This record gives sequence, structure tokens and C-alpha cells, in this order.
Amino acid sequence: MKNITLVCSGLLFTSFSHASALYFYEIGTEDTALAGAGQAARAQDASTIFTNPAGMTQLPDRMFTGGAQVMGGNIDYQLDGSNRQSPGNVMNLFPNASGFYSQKVNDNLYAGLGLYGNYGLGIDFGNWAGDRLIKKSTMVAMTLSPSLAWRLSDRVSVGASVNANYGFLSLTRNVGGEDQKEHDHDWAMSYRLGLLMELTDQTRAGITWNSKTDYDFNIDGKARFPNLPDVEYSLPVSAQVRAPQQIMLSLVHDIDKQWSVMGDLGWQDWSQFGAPQITVNGQQLAKNNRLKDTWHTAVGVQYRPTDLWRLNAGVAFDSTPYKDQSDVALTMPTGDEWRFATGAQYQLSPASNIGFAVEYLHMQSSKVQSPAILAGNYDNPWLWFASVNYSYQF
Repeated sequence: MKNITLVCSGLLFTSFSHASALYFYEIGTEDTALAGAGQAARAQDASTIFTNPAGMTQLPDRMFTGGAQVMGGNIDYQLDGSNRQSPGNVMNLFPNASGFYSQKVNDNLYAGLGLYGNYGLGIDFGNWAGDRLIKKSTMVAMTLSPSLAWRLSDRVSVGASVNANYGFLSLTRNVGGEDQKEHDHDWAMSYRLGLLMELTDQTRAGITWNSKTDYDFNIDGKARFPNLPDVEYSLPVSAQVRAPQQIMLSLVHDIDKQWSVMGDLGWQDWSQFGAPQITVNGQQLAKNNRLKDTWHTAVGVQYRPTDLWRLNAGVAFDSTPYKDQSDVALTMPTGDEWRFATGAQYQLSPASNIGFAVEYLHMQSSKVQSPAILAGNYDNPWLWFASVNYSYQF
């Protein structure tokens, strides 16, 4: 959400890439069906490498979990006034996939490896009044996550991941009446620490800390407009493709053999980044810090009507990273976010299960004030996710 993991975007739309402003929690796993609720404490499959590596101590000796996902929606941008061409819906369908493997090394030590993409987006503004600044962009990022978990006692486990993040960014815009495309790639390191505690036989608590991630893309963000030949605009390309440090606390309580309830409380340090700014002739349009830290909360429920089925549902909320929704960055349109999700898991055999999930994300409307020639509104943007996942115990 803000969860989340960065609504990093198809180009500059970092805000679509993660949840709580810019992180995505959705990576094609069962967590999507719960809107992420209980993510740091649930530990029901190998994707716990992503949510809390300490959870590997709760898994079978060897386990694989894989998922596939598609994301779509309506991110509609309308310019102020009616005499200029607006881009309309800039959102394209965006696929994603993930895979995780965990293995018991000895009675206390577990090792795992994850490969996933928790942010990325394809954005298409098309032919619009600002196509000299941005026309199309794509950001794809994949993370390779070697992980270890150590059982300290029957009730307490710790875990850690070292994440190698690879990002690819492309930007297409109108230069002299022709499309010009630039692209670059970069590697960035990040880290994850987790703690899992069995408070009682029916209640688990988990806490995870993720370090910030910074990419450095060498792409020229400068542009000029025919009606303003002496004014040069610059997009903050490199500065915006980043993810802040975050903390997630989760609880899972098994009421009985059929019902479980779970919840989250999370924080992300967005204020450290100030705000992405478009600059004019080398000067920022606004020097004040427009960003604030964000908060995440979620509640979810699991119901097991039979030994073969597990039904999921969840609701989550992420606060906006902006101090004022009437002054957001053109390349980072986000606000308060609500998630509504559901799905189910089916036990194919004693060793394998398959599941599906759907989720709807509603984003708060926002207004862009600068640059004035491209000022406009993002009205009631929304996204949807659909995914399938599969787990196998060796």
C-alpha cells in the first residue's frame, strides 16, 4: 500500500507502483485476496519471503509458490479548460509474475529465494498537449531476494533478506514532431528484516522492516513547448523512482478450525523524499516539502468450510503521502487508497493447492497546479488486480 512495494511506475508514476502511496502489495499471491491483511504473520506459503522471511520456519521442509497477475484500471487525467487535448485514461494492462522457494536446512535454519516484481507500470498519454514532456513510459522492476530464517525458540523466529533490485525505464515523447525514445537500467540494493512470534497457540504476530530503495536512471527529462520557446521544463526522472523505508506489524488469530481473523498496521517514511518537482529553467516550481509519512491498516478473514477450501476476504486503507491533494505532482498522482479483495484456495492434493484472487483499489482524486500549461485533475482513479497462484510441497 503505500503497501506497498510502489505505485514506481511506468515512468515516473512512482505512485502507482507501491501501495501506501507507491508500493504494491500485489504480486500474484494469496495476499492479494486478503488486501494484504496479516501479511507479516500469516506464513502459509513460500511467498512469506516477501512479506516476512522469518515465516519460513512455519513452512514444510521444501515448498514452492508461484503466481501470475494482471493489473488494469482507469487513471484519467483531464486538463483545465477545453481548448487543449487531454490524455484521458493513461493506464494500460500490466502483467506480473512471482516465484518463491523455501527449504529447511536443519531444525532451526531455513533458506529461501524469491523472484518478484512489486512495482512497474505502462503509461500511455498518447497525443496530448504535453506530449513534448511525456507521451509513453514503461518501468519494470524485478527483485531477486535470497533469504534466511532462524528459529530462536519454539515461539520466536527471525529472518532477513538481501534484495537485488533491477529496474528498466523507458520514456517516449514528441521531439520536433517525431517520437523519441530513451531508456536506461540500474541495479539497486535493499534489505528486509523480520520477526515472527507465536503469542499463543492460536495467535501469531509479525513485524517487518524494509530499507529504502533508490534507482539512478540517466534519462534526459528536459522539454520545450512551441508557444513557450524560451522556457525549459525538466521532469524529475531519477529522483522519483524510489521507495522509502517501511515497517509493517501484523496479527493473525485462529478463532477455531474454520475461522481466522487478521490485521495490519504499517508506516512508510515518504517525508524523507520531499516531493517530486518539475523544474523550470533550472528552478523548482515549489521548494516546500509536499510529502508526509503514510499509514496503512487492513483487516481480513479466512473461512475453511471444508478441508479442501479456504475462502479469503479483506479491506485495506492507505493514507495519502501528500499534505494537500489540491497540489500533487503531475508524475505522481495518488491519494488515500481503499482496497477491497476476495479469493479462494483449493487443495488439489495433500502436497499442492491452487488459488485465485481479485481486488479493487479506489484512489482519492487530486489536482495538479504546476506547470500551469499542463494543470488539470485526476478524478476518481481506480485499479483492479486479478491473479492465480500455485503452491507445492516437495
